[in-house]
Amino acid sequence: MLLRFATTLTLAFVIAAPALAAPKPAYGPPPKWVQVAEAPPAPPADNAPAVQTLLDDNQSRLTPQGDAYYNRRVRKILKAEGLPSMTSFSVTWDPDDEQVTVHTLRIIRDGKTIDLLDKGKKMLVLRRERDLERAMLDGRMSASQQIEGLQVGDILDASWTHAGRDPVAGNRSYDMEGLSFPGVASRYRARLSWPTGTPVRYRTTEGFGEPKKTEADGWTFLELDATNIQAPKPPVGAPQRYRRLGTLEASSFASWNEISQIMAPLYARAATIDPASDLRAEIAAIAQKSADPKVRAFEALKLVEDKTRYFFIGIGDGGYVPAPADETWRRKFGDCKGKTVLLLAILKELGVEAEPALVSLGFGDGMDGRLPSLAAFNHVIVRATVGGKVYWLDGTRTGDRSGLDALKPPPHRWALPIRSAGADLEAIVQPPLDAPMIEARLRFDATKGLDERAGVSMSTRLTGDAANAMRQAVATNTRTDLERAFRQQMSAGMSWVELEKIDWQDDAQNDAFELRASGTADLDWRKNPDLGVREYKVSTSTNQTPGFPRREPGPNRDAP
Repeated sequence: MLLRFATTLTLAFVIAAPALAAPKPAYGPPPKWVQVAEAPPAPPADNAPAVQTLLDDNQSRLTPQGDAYYNRRVRKILKAEGLPSMTSFSVTWDPDDEQVTVHTLRIIRDGKTIDLLDKGKKMLVLRRERDLERAMLDGRMSASQQIEGLQVGDILDASWTHAGRDPVAGNRSYDMEGLSFPGVASRYRARLSWPTGTPVRYRTTEGFGEPKKTEADGWTFLELDATNIQAPKPPVGAPQRYRRLGTLEASSFASWNEISQIMAPLYARAATIDPASDLRAEIAAIAQKSADPKVRAFEALKLVEDKTRYFFIGIGDGGYVPAPADETWRRKFGDCKGKTVLLLAILKELGVEAEPALVSLGFGDGMDGRLPSLAAFNHVIVRATVGGKVYWLDGTRTGDRSGLDALKPPPHRWALPIRSAGADLEAIVQPPLDAPMIEARLRFDATKGLDERAGVSMSTRLTGDAANAMRQAVATNTRTDLERAFRQQMSAGMSWVELEKIDWQDDAQNDAFELRASGTADLDWRKNPDLGVREYKVSTSTNQTPGFPRREPGPNRDAP
């Protein structure tokens, strides 16, 4: 899969694409199929950002043997405020599947070129696990170099190519390009090519423009070449599907059904348990406890949640292949793939119908309007069917205690069940709430007189995921730390309240958690001259709900 973007904190180009195994980057000219552009003149500096984009060039060659992605960014520093965002250049890649070649890293100053690359002599190559503190290990390599001597007025020119082949996608290709620069760019180009006859489809979203399709010398080309172009601004507060603007997708996957079929044997092989595994004793205990498939399914979920911790492992095979269930159980940790196949294996032994399902964390809304690709997914869960009803089980959660029916459908919007016969996208329906998630009560007792501090008592009853989160906080932290956190949170919004006692009760049987606090409050009684009485204005909330956002003219301005 290909995910391409530049950070605003550094000139860091982070890309993922299939390629040849290589622990170090290569240095040299671009591939022959690349059309190297001349850097255009800068657009007008009026109202321009501190860093101005002169050229944003993206060229891709998609073939059944592997894909290559060429990128070039030419930017001009207009203001001193732009220098901190351009301190370094870096590329990341998977050494098992990808190869990266850096072509250019240079400063252009007053028409003269200062070569910074020098065949990579100053490039630092590391295997840097950036997300270890988040329990994630992806095995990616990073090559970076500090940008020395950059000044206001300089032009920084960097270009590089990723190449290779995704071991799971095989001979299928996918690419996504998009307008993602601030202000106006002098020139933006997206140029894709593939062997004529290869079944590549493409789709654009609003604000990208209509690319031109041509054929020459056995190759099909799809190109958008625009000057003085501005990236569309997503509508504030709109659902994700309305904010996906200014993008181009190209895919040779035939359908979502095909992806489902590709992934099925990977999960079928992994979701097995050795006859001698000590996991079988745990399964037998669940079976002995109840014959009810609902109870069995929930006990299996609790087993995976409680006795295996989460740790992402994305090394090899594009990060798509799950570890065997026995291995995850033995290690007592696993990522979403490993925990899913472990849960599937247990459910199979317990006679509960279940299958894996691919989903997207944070980007599922509008997936039905995208082209099929493996890159669309970043998470996998279990789709279980009990008594004709579908339940979505996620082994990476923790602390679930209230039974299968207390689990709410996750907010991923769409799922792709993984089946040997294939499957299409399935909507994950979230029914409207039938009970409050939070009930808060605040009581003041001013019977001692209006000039005395009033007694105050507060109770907050949480249900569902809110209760689960609080349950985890109580299990993780000491009572002293929790009380301190509650007092600090209260003082931030209600500094006139002084808490004296804090307590809580976990009512897991009813999927609830209740917080209770009491103390005194300095109520601000004010005289009402019209009525001749003193009164206190009660605030119903410490946080004001923002109104509907004001939107500037642009695409999807009328989105919900």
